[in-house]
Order: sequence, then C-alpha cells, then structure tokens
Amino acid sequence: IKLKFKECCCCCLFDLAFPSESSGFAAGVDSRIVLQVRLRCTKGSVRWVYPGQALRVVLEPNLSSARHTSICIKPSPSFGGASVFIERAGQLELLVTDNGRPEYQVFCFRADGPHKPVIYLQASPQSDGPRNRRTVGFKYELLTNRSAAAPNLGPSGLETSCRPCNDTELLMAICSSDFVVRGYIKKVTHDSRRQMSSVEVSALRVYWQRSGVFEQHLDPLVSCQSWRGHIHTLLQCHVKPGDGEFLFTGSEHFGEAWLGCAPRYKDFLSVYHNARTARQNSCDFPLD
Repeated sequence: IKLKFKECCCCCLFDLAFPSESSGFAAGVDSRIVLQVRLRCTKGSVRWVYPGQALRVVLEPNLSSARHTSICIKPSPSFGGASVFIERAGQLELLVTDNGRPEYQVFCFRADGPHKPVIYLQASPQSDGPRNRRTVGFKYELLTNRSAAAPNLGPSGLETSCRPCNDTELLMAICSSDFVVRGYIKKVTHDSRRQMSSVEVSALRVYWQRSGVFEQHLDPLVSCQSWRGHIHTLLQCHVKPGDGEFLFTGSEHFGEAWLGCAPRYKDFLSVYHNARTARQNSCDFPLD
C-alpha cells in the first residue's frame, strides 16, 4: 500500500495506491478489508489507484467553530472502477455507480446530523486484464450555512432556484454570498451536455469574491482595467442576455461561480434603501 497525504490551508490531497492481485502486486490480500482514512480539511481531493476492496473516507474538519451542513463531491473525469456511497447512521446510500458517467456532475448531500459525514467507495470486480490501471478520484467541499446559501443543494447535485429572489433573500445574499459583483451581461452560452448555462459578465465593481473567479483584464479601447468572469446556472432556468446593470451574487464550488440572486442594480438600490430606512438590513453594503 502506498499512501501520500498533503495538508495545506484547510485543503487535503490524499493519494492511495493499493494494487490488486491482478495487477501483479499484493497477492493474497483479504477481499474483506475496508481501508479507512480520516480527513480533517474542509475541502480536498482523494485519488485511489488500482482500487480494490473498499475505502471509507470520514470527513471531520478541525474547524470546530464552523458548522458544516452540506457536502459536495465532484468525480474526476477519469473516474472508474468503483461505486460511491454516502453513509448515514450506518446505512449506505448509492450516490455514483461505476458506469454512471459522472464526469460533468456534482453530487451534494446534507451532513447536519449527529454523525460525521462519511463517503464510502466500493471497488468493482476487475475483469478487463491485469495491466489496466483504473483510478477512482473525486474532489470534495464541506459547506457551511454561509456557503450553502446559494445555490440550493439537492441530493443529485447543485440545484439553483430559477425564480427571482424576494427582498429578504436578496438582503441576505449580499451579506452571505461567496461573490458579489456589479456589472453587465456580455454573453450567455448553453451547454446541453452539462445541462447548464454560462453567463459571461463584465464587472464594473467586484465588492468581494472568495477566490479568483473574476479576473482583471486590460481593455485596449479605453486603456483601463476591467473585471470579467463567468457565472453558471442550470439550463432549465432559460437565462437570456439582458440590458442594463445587474448585481450578481452566488456561491463558488470547485472553482466555479454559481448564480444566486441577480436583480437589476437599480431595483437592488430601492430594496436596500427601504430596508435601511426601516432598519431591517442584514448588513451594511457599500454604495457608490
């Protein structure tokens, strides 16, 4: 068994190589063995080369002050050779099958019970020859109440609500979202294979963002820096280009931005001013 583990900035990278008998190594390994690993990071990745038997991944982050209510996992493009289950109170629930083609999917589930969240991988029997190198890999993120505010999380992936946010949801979104930017819609593209739409945004101002989803670019026409980025949403929301300024909010998952609330900026100003006058705003927001 070869193990490689790296931990930095609350991000775990875990590699496991457990060659099976068919690969020419580890002859006579007990097929009933269940390997167990405990990861104390809020996000990271697991890679299992030559998957054999089973692997039980217990997620127990060392940030005791944060309450993690949801977990998302994203299988790697080369995922194959095992099925993925989530463990709830000792019972296994199937999440990804070996032949499920999960490379474009993100799977999320709730983890707000008394038990530690567990991801269970069961290797499939290998019948395609001793030289085939199978690899099971996935990335994971533990989400707090703040990061799970948008999009809504369903059992089969990231599910954004297609309806516009109401005033209460909008006022909460500007305080709790992973990114808040003001700008214009440059272009909208649709990807039927991934069942998602991508909104290209030219941002006038980036109020904040958790990572570098929005980057600065030099506009040669006006010789100044501008912010650009892409925000994803579900294809079923039928997003179309619109004129005027918008305030974009949402969450970031696996390096991608997902749309939460996106009102026109003038409508947001009206809602925010009314809430501040009534002292009902959830937080102070910088106004130009």
